[in-house]
Amino acid sequence: MLTTVYTLLFPRALSFKNRMLHSRKTQFFLFGGIGLALWTGVFAVSFKILGYFESIEQLGDILAHKLLSMIFVVILSLMIFSSIITLLSKLYLSRDLNLVHSLPVPARHVFLARWIEGTFDSAWMVVLFVLPVFIAYGMVFAAGPFFYLTFTVCLVGICVIASAISAIGIAFIVNLISASRLKTVFLFLGLLLFLLLYFAFRMLRPERLVDPEMFATALVYLKSLNTPSSPWLPSTWAYDCVSAALAGDLTDSLFSAMLCLSLAATLLLVMLITADRIYFPGYSKTAGGRVTTVRHTNRDYANGLLFFLPAHVRAYVVKEVKTFMRDQSQWSQLFLILALIIIYVYNFKVLPLEKSPIKTVYLQNLFAFLNMGLAAFVLTAVTARFAFPAVSLEKGAFWITRCGPISKQLFVRIKFFVYLVPLFVMAISLIVITNLMLSVTPFMMILSLATMVLMIPAIVAMGVGLGAAYPDFGSENPAQAVTSFGGFVFMATSALYVLIIILLEAGPTYNLFMAGIRGHSAGVIGWGWMGLAFTGVIGLSVFAALFSLRFGALKLETAK
Repeated sequence: MLTTVYTLLFPRALSFKNRMLHSRKTQFFLFGGIGLALWTGVFAVSFKILGYFESIEQLGDILAHKLLSMIFVVILSLMIFSSIITLLSKLYLSRDLNLVHSLPVPARHVFLARWIEGTFDSAWMVVLFVLPVFIAYGMVFAAGPFFYLTFTVCLVGICVIASAISAIGIAFIVNLISASRLKTVFLFLGLLLFLLLYFAFRMLRPERLVDPEMFATALVYLKSLNTPSSPWLPSTWAYDCVSAALAGDLTDSLFSAMLCLSLAATLLLVMLITADRIYFPGYSKTAGGRVTTVRHTNRDYANGLLFFLPAHVRAYVVKEVKTFMRDQSQWSQLFLILALIIIYVYNFKVLPLEKSPIKTVYLQNLFAFLNMGLAAFVLTAVTARFAFPAVSLEKGAFWITRCGPISKQLFVRIKFFVYLVPLFVMAISLIVITNLMLSVTPFMMILSLATMVLMIPAIVAMGVGLGAAYPDFGSENPAQAVTSFGGFVFMATSALYVLIIILLEAGPTYNLFMAGIRGHSAGVIGWGWMGLAFTGVIGLSVFAALFSLRFGALKLETAK
């Protein structure tokens, strides 16, 4: 079995090797430099926060351990979500599965090979960016080599557990629900993702960190902060293992590690038994249900609504909208994004700002300013999932666009405007609703809206433009395009852009806000500083949008 699995995985390994050997040096160093910068930034922030916690007597250690518990819950949740999306494509929807299943290989061997490949694809980025956090824990708490061994084992165990649970669940769902109703499958998965994410987040009860008055005494408050999560969750076992290793308790750490590894081994066995029994019947249903009948009607509402556009532009816009609506793999993503947004908004509602020792009006506007950055990062994540792969989703049909009577510049702009409208509505609604919940001042509301109006087109343009500059026409699904080199460049560039915007506005905004709080006039200097900062935001945003679209179009012109 291992020999067969190795043979099935060998083309993927060979492809990765060739890509690394034949990649351009500039691209390799750019990718490595951006990755190293982000990795270093995560480590520096984690080290700074943990160092601050360590300086606080009694409460500091409790906060550090509570943060560690939250990290493992988030890792488990992210891994389950990512595994469901990736494995569904790898196991049932990949275009090369017909060829693979025609080989004289048992279905369970194919299942295991695809599961290993899907687990790696869904886990590598999560693991890569959580490593500096654990290294920071080890350095701050002066942990020995045993700590680094335990958190490595726990990370592997969590990844295997999450991926195995996802694979087993997908196998049963595909057999229970006909593949001809695949949209229903995604609807079910979307609702399941929403419930899992909601309960995982609410179990943490993060509002307790800013609401000590809900407890009778400070001692009870500290004890509650130190209470671990549910003992039935694998993330709790991983947390117990790593926290015991930090404290130098070898016995407890090994016991928790064995719990985690034994569950991973058990789930692997159950997964293989499940694959042997129901994987191939489920795949057969999926393969048989891929051919669908498209209903043609005499009414085309999209063409009617877009009557003001030239005929060739209108045709591309209608094609883009219809392609998105017919792509059933997008529906689970929509539900997941909706779940994240609902929880994002809900947590502004439960913040007990009035019980904080800091003035409520100060906290409200501080959170409103930080909320601009958070909303921009949410927009970046949604753009990466939907707008960035827009050009890559043309796949083998891109030759039609190359031969059509439309320039690459116009083609990229059409993609940009198609995705700009819904993402603009989403981001503006997000910032308005959260600001209303915070009851911010009119100045902060206007500043937030004006800044987001500038940032939204820039971020969407970077997504579409870099997606056109680094297309992946061979990707099986949009998630693969996002994890490519171009996807990484977009995420890093967008994050850098958001940080620069926040830094440009932070100083003058604080100056004007504090002047209003104290009843003083900001004066010509204060408003001039604000004007210069906002002018910089306008210039940077316009440059980012225009340059990204032009860069993507030029790269498409020379694409082979």
